[in-house]
Amino acid sequence: MRGGGGGGGGHPGFRPVDTEAQRKANAEAPEIPNLGRRVVALFRPYAWPIVVTGILVVVGAGIAVIPPLLVQKVFDDALFPVDGSAPDLTLLWQLVVAMIALFLLSAAVGVVQTWLTSTVGNRVTGDLRVKLFDHLQSMELAFFTRTKTGVIQSRLQNDVGGVSGVLTNTVTSILGNTVTVVASLVAMILIDWRLTIIAVILMPFLILVQRRVGQVRARIAGETQESLSELTAITQETLSVSGILLSKSFNRQRTESARYADENVNQVRLQVRRAMSGQGFFAVVQVIMASVPAIIYLVSGYLIGGGTDAITAGTIVAFTTVQARLLMPLMGLMRVSLDLQTSSALFARIFEYLDLVPAISDPPGAIDVSDAPGPLGRIEFRDVVFRYPDAAPEARATLQGVSFTAEPGQHVAFVGPSGAGKTTVLYLTPRLYEASGGSVLFAGADVRRLHQESIVDHVGIVSQETYLFHATIRENLKYAKPDATDAELEAACRAANIHHVIERFEKGYDTVVGERGYRLSGGEKQRIAIARVLLKDPPVLLLDEATSALDTVSERVVQEALDAAARGRTTLSIAHRLSTVIAADVIHVVEAGRIVESGTHTSLLAAGGLYAELAAQQLATTRILEAEAEAEDAEPPVDHPGRRADTAPDAPVVAPNEVLAAGRGSVGDPEFDQR
Repeated sequence: MRGGGGGGGGHPGFRPVDTEAQRKANAEAPEIPNLGRRVVALFRPYAWPIVVTGILVVVGAGIAVIPPLLVQKVFDDALFPVDGSAPDLTLLWQLVVAMIALFLLSAAVGVVQTWLTSTVGNRVTGDLRVKLFDHLQSMELAFFTRTKTGVIQSRLQNDVGGVSGVLTNTVTSILGNTVTVVASLVAMILIDWRLTIIAVILMPFLILVQRRVGQVRARIAGETQESLSELTAITQETLSVSGILLSKSFNRQRTESARYADENVNQVRLQVRRAMSGQGFFAVVQVIMASVPAIIYLVSGYLIGGGTDAITAGTIVAFTTVQARLLMPLMGLMRVSLDLQTSSALFARIFEYLDLVPAISDPPGAIDVSDAPGPLGRIEFRDVVFRYPDAAPEARATLQGVSFTAEPGQHVAFVGPSGAGKTTVLYLTPRLYEASGGSVLFAGADVRRLHQESIVDHVGIVSQETYLFHATIRENLKYAKPDATDAELEAACRAANIHHVIERFEKGYDTVVGERGYRLSGGEKQRIAIARVLLKDPPVLLLDEATSALDTVSERVVQEALDAAARGRTTLSIAHRLSTVIAADVIHVVEAGRIVESGTHTSLLAAGGLYAELAAQQLATTRILEAEAEAEDAEPPVDHPGRRADTAPDAPVVAPNEVLAAGRGSVGDPEFDQR
């Protein structure tokens, strides 16, 4: 911003900022030690451009008050010489050329100044945004589970975005407006000190009226912005894939349209109020702004009538020109305190996040997994205790003394009621969470002694909620291995039993999957996620109920892909359906944060404990469904050859009885009755 002030809201000089609301928001900003020095450090790499910018601001503000002085010369010496002689055209040419030159110089200074301030401001903003984003990437998983995504986005977009205005608006505005006000006052005094007194007396009243108008418009502008935010929220909620599916499934499209229409009516009302707000004040302001020169003309008339020779036409024109330039800078200087507070609050909120210390970090002297003493793929829990950081003190720990060992290539499954702590076991393995007590060993070394990135490089995770980017299948797969070849992509997809499906798409691997993969079925998304993990080729595989949300047919196909992926790898899996872990080498039954049973499927059934109860419950559910089907004379479920999720052109469909014969088992397996 240049020294001449700013504008907004359709009337020059009226910045729609609700000062009370802004001061309240500033007061809520965190206290950051040495904030000023840290802010200065951000701008230090751009010291020279900032110095040059400051010089240009001073020069530009000084140039702005010279043309009115030349105007006085034009009228009094060139056009209407005081001695009554003819116009001095030579002097007039010189003055006009000087004025045009000053205008050109002022414009050039303004362009360079704008480029410098914009460049520095946006570069500092960009540096800060990347620094904050990079720091957030290092935060532990628990930080994101307890912090709203919108809050994080606000820090990255709104707060960091506002920083660029510190240099482009606040600093240059303070410097430019100060120079303009001082230079204008000096020029006015030099032109005529008596008229200066008249102008200065009227100026405070005009400024107060301006501030009042700005406050009224700011409050309405705030309400309008909130209404726009509500319209945006309705749009995001209802026109997203999930939202439109929900409204259609409950036949609520008309309700959502009515909700949007109601908010739109409110938005229209606010826009009209905003356009009409303060029109009476604006009329008063315009009258006052027009009255100041008129009063100066009146006073000048009396002075001239009283025989004062110092008041000339050039004096009056020059004075009113300078006086008109004084109002906006004064308005800007009255906001200096609020602008500085706002800038400090923005930086404080940003530094608050930058000062967050990750709860999980590599210790000094951390080693890579390749340097660990044990065999790659061995996972061991020794009396592990875990309590979530935000858990109530009186609440029981999520895990209480959990101990087990998974040898390389072994499949270890965890079953149990919801909330027992099974998923926590998986997240502790790659150190996504930190154990509160005991120790977790990976390849024979405590995970707290290993580089976390090294651990994650050796682990592949397939969760129940598969996340795919709104990108092509190829790009989603290459997220695991950016330099993967087409042959590697195809091999991974064949192993995950999804290549034949991708081939049927018109664009093959270049098919865009849609937001969160909504263009694919659940089974297809899961198999692409499995292919992505296979492309990474980790020695350890973590499966978190990867098939629980799928139908029976899709589950079978995905389970086959999971079995292929687990072959030769240490696998820790969580099962909702016990049929998916029957073939596991060891099954641990977790209840209330403890391992209460361990063994194979057969031995656990024979023990008659919690596992046997869970198996009986699932068997009973299966029999109820079968009985209902028989009562309705329904045909038993069969595969549908036309479904993309369960058929492959190069492989026959495997019937359920063949799966049982192969030892995979199911809830209906006779083994469940061995009690």
